[in-house]
Amino acid sequence: MRFTRTIRTLTVGTALALIASGCGGGGGGGTDEDGLGDPGDCTVIDTAVSSEKIDLMKDLARDFNGSEAAELSGGGCAFVRPFSKASGGAAELLAEEWRGDSNPQPVIWSPAASSWGAILNQRLAQAGKPEMAGKAVSFMLTPLVIAMPKPMAEALGWPDAKIGWSDVAALATSPDGWAAKGHPEWGKFKLGKTNPNFSTSGLSALIGQTYAATGKTRDLSSEDLKAKKTIEFSQDVESAVVHYGDITMTFLNNWFRTDRSGTSLNYASAVAVEEKSVIDYNQGNPDGVLDPGEQVRKPRIPLVAIYPKEGTLYSDNPLYVLDAPWVDADEKEGAAKFIDFVQLAPNQRKVLRYGFRPGNPDVAVGSPITAANGVDAKQPSKLLQVPDPPVMISLLDLWKRQRKDARVLLVLDVSGSMEDPTDPDDLGGPSKLELAKKAAVESLGEFKSTDDVGLRIFSTNLGPNEDQDYLDLLDIQPMKANREALSRRIRDLFPTNGTPLYTVTSDSYDEMVSGYDPTRINAVVLLTDGANDDGNDYDDEEQLRSLIQKLQANNNNENDKPVRVFAIGYGTEANHQVLEQIAEASNAAYYSASDPETITKVFTSVISNF
Repeated sequence: MRFTRTIRTLTVGTALALIASGCGGGGGGGTDEDGLGDPGDCTVIDTAVSSEKIDLMKDLARDFNGSEAAELSGGGCAFVRPFSKASGGAAELLAEEWRGDSNPQPVIWSPAASSWGAILNQRLAQAGKPEMAGKAVSFMLTPLVIAMPKPMAEALGWPDAKIGWSDVAALATSPDGWAAKGHPEWGKFKLGKTNPNFSTSGLSALIGQTYAATGKTRDLSSEDLKAKKTIEFSQDVESAVVHYGDITMTFLNNWFRTDRSGTSLNYASAVAVEEKSVIDYNQGNPDGVLDPGEQVRKPRIPLVAIYPKEGTLYSDNPLYVLDAPWVDADEKEGAAKFIDFVQLAPNQRKVLRYGFRPGNPDVAVGSPITAANGVDAKQPSKLLQVPDPPVMISLLDLWKRQRKDARVLLVLDVSGSMEDPTDPDDLGGPSKLELAKKAAVESLGEFKSTDDVGLRIFSTNLGPNEDQDYLDLLDIQPMKANREALSRRIRDLFPTNGTPLYTVTSDSYDEMVSGYDPTRINAVVLLTDGANDDGNDYDDEEQLRSLIQKLQANNNNENDKPVRVFAIGYGTEANHQVLEQIAEASNAAYYSASDPETITKVFTSVISNF
């Protein structure tokens, strides 16, 4: 028997047409190694799911495939094959009939929240096309929480005191920071939030803090958004943000890594995430995905989930059988059978084991949603209504102006290898530099006019000085004065010589520290397609060691000036391992564009941090 739980006013994801595609993991379905590679003669049910539940969905698919539940009425069988795709990215691809993606056209779509289905249908209607996402089954839930290291939460009175966005705003604006709570050693209050144009948790946090400013739990209006107290409250919260981003995993992985060195309390004070993420973190699996051979290790300092006293929202994880031209009758039947299957009590108990709350009301919430994992099964006690679409549009528009300003230096590799074609078999096709220039120019639209942005290029023997490894084409200036010049100078770039990666990274970092602005997100965006190649191979190891030590020392010391290096490894020849070390040492994030064709999506994801 199928059941459907409708949570229209409690779920989130309604970023509407303003939301750009979220860059999510691909993967092209299953493999023989995970037991999902060979469907035999069965009808394949390709299933696009949001990344936080990919392991669960693969587990359920393995149980379903080959079982009696997978038998089709006309003979034959269904074979479910899940792959990971971010909710926003999937919505945009579906609106374009899934063109330009390596994953197959899905039969089932399961975004993080059901309002993504409304986004898709609206986009299709605007294009004069029929709706694709019909009535959905919400088969599990997880609420948005404010995750905090346990000692910090206790300093605010947890677990007895009620804590919420008002406490975040007060700490964010306190000149004494954590000293006001008796802990000067923790420095300023630092908040991690994802970009609401990309991430459901970021959007939930934005809605939650806006409701907190108004004192309401429903019927948020455009007039509420314009109120002085709402604007000031939102600016107070945003002032504490360390950086934004497209996924919460960046914050959780950085927290987990700094926990090993005892510096996690200096990295972030709180991060808006889903409840499941707190459970995964405390169980020693911060990204929620266990790779083969990976050993879990619980953190020294656990997180606790703060359920905001002003109210919060659920992600309801719907399952849509797409009404798309590529979905035939057998695929629809197989999809329906799988949806029935995942709602059965034994499978809903498996949902629970993965840290989600069952959608089946007959399955009680229990372990691992327990106090031992930093969460509370009796919470949340107050739920918020998702605002109407016009209010959502206004909310996102306002956030673009109210979010914390950035100060960013774009550092782009123009070494000779950037002249190589993106496709070795197509020598007449675009070069890596041509695609990178296009991606960089397109991503400039993500900066607001008050962000400060500059452009530096690097290669050996640049300019009149033979020893010069980089050139500043544009000084760091407000985008309102720099936008057109940035676009023009980027389009004019051409490839030159070697790759002095360590020198330019170190010098760029030093420059950003010397001009550090405490009211902004200070960062370097570094793109390179190679390893360090400055003609001095004998000192490569020492250069890297010195660079990593400098980044770690500065960014783990609250008294210094944190500058983050967001690194992009471009193409197959990039030293991805070294670039990841550089990004992690600065408590930032590393982005891989091994396939040059993905550089536009990757660049957009990087700029989402600002």
